[in-house]
Amino acid sequence: RAKKAPNEQLSFLAPTLKEQLNPKEALYVLSHELDWEYFEREFASFYSEEGRPAKPIRLMVGLMLLKSLENLSDEELVKRWRMNPYYQYFCGNTHFQWELPVDPSDLSYFRKRLGQEGVEKIFAQSVALHGEEAKESEVIIDSTVQEKNITYPVDSKQHVKIISNCAKIAKAEGIKQRRSYVRTIGKLRFELRSSTTAQGRKRRKRAMRMLKTIAGRVVRELERRLSSEQLAKHQSRLEIYKAFLAQEINSKDKIYSLHEPTVCCYAKGKESKRYEFGAKASLVVTKATGIIVAACNFSKGIHDSKTVEQSLNFATQITGIRPGLCIGDQGYNGIHNINGTKILTAKSPKKLLSEIQKKVRKQNLKRRASIEPIISHLKFDHRLGRNFLKGINGDSINLLMAACAFNLKKWINHFIFRLFFREIYRLLRIIIDAINDSNKLESIKLAGF
Repeated sequence: RAKKAPNEQLSFLAPTLKEQLNPKEALYVLSHELDWEYFEREFASFYSEEGRPAKPIRLMVGLMLLKSLENLSDEELVKRWRMNPYYQYFCGNTHFQWELPVDPSDLSYFRKRLGQEGVEKIFAQSVALHGEEAKESEVIIDSTVQEKNITYPVDSKQHVKIISNCAKIAKAEGIKQRRSYVRTIGKLRFELRSSTTAQGRKRRKRAMRMLKTIAGRVVRELERRLSSEQLAKHQSRLEIYKAFLAQEINSKDKIYSLHEPTVCCYAKGKESKRYEFGAKASLVVTKATGIIVAACNFSKGIHDSKTVEQSLNFATQITGIRPGLCIGDQGYNGIHNINGTKILTAKSPKKLLSEIQKKVRKQNLKRRASIEPIISHLKFDHRLGRNFLKGINGDSINLLMAACAFNLKKWINHFIFRLFFREIYRLLRIIIDAINDSNKLESIKLAGF
């Protein structure tokens, strides 16, 4: 069962964080704007009434938000939380704490416990924080790739991993392999580096063939010598190894990573990076305010036009209104209307348009480019550029938390902007009052003028 949030009872020994911190700090104000009781109600069902009490829900949700908001790893997050009083107040602490809040692995367990459904509720609250500004009838859609934390998929490298993984399985199950191939693999890996001469390239091709042959040999040996119970235990991993060894250049649904078999390859046409390996992410952003109202993950390499319907349905679920216009780039050509939502692209039909309609159409297409810097901020500031979470659920959770962090950062920027102009207005009022009354010139000096 989850612990309840600590009360704010005053201590006669030390003042509380609420009394010590600056009430105008953005993170301080944001902690009062979020509906923490909503998270307590919704996530209570993920806990059991028996057993050791878990960490407070507000603490765990607050750490998840800070992780994406500040672009920190789990290990770095808990270290900074111990040193930052605003982080502690945001997570519900009333007094400053010197110890680590949780073990970094607890965040991984909490993400698995919530799953995609729970993280969607956190994302919905980040959208609701903006109120009516998020409820626009015109939106912009675009897709990108969130790359997985894998190395470049070289076949020979994967073959070496298959051989070493099979050796680990054999050792764990007490099976003595007919041959370990340790010395042979070392020699073959050395030959893989030869590619400058014709003889070197020939040795390299031979080494690649030998590694593939050895990998298939050790997999078949394991299948023969494992018992039925042991084989059932490791069957999923062995199937991945066999599928990787059987695939060819033109095979469909290729495997690019042994520990992340769902990774897809996307040819983006960029000079700096020809291919990206990960999952496709579709984003829906409001046209005027730039708030992310939908973020959908797609584990298969599908065309952009196939992502529109699910993305718009998710946006409708979050905001409560169905967008009337959706603006996209030329990757969405060929579709013009989905369930009452008009899809506008550069190649949409242009016949029988008045001058005003042409002008509005041109403005909408120019506005479409505003989603590009949003994607850039997600990748460089909120951990979308490299996904370290495992599996398809990890893809969805990482995408939703990045979008959630962007919405919170947008709210913080608006708060700082309003606070700045409120202070300017206060100083201007002092100056105007001083001009009207010459006796108030001292107040100008006190204000710093």
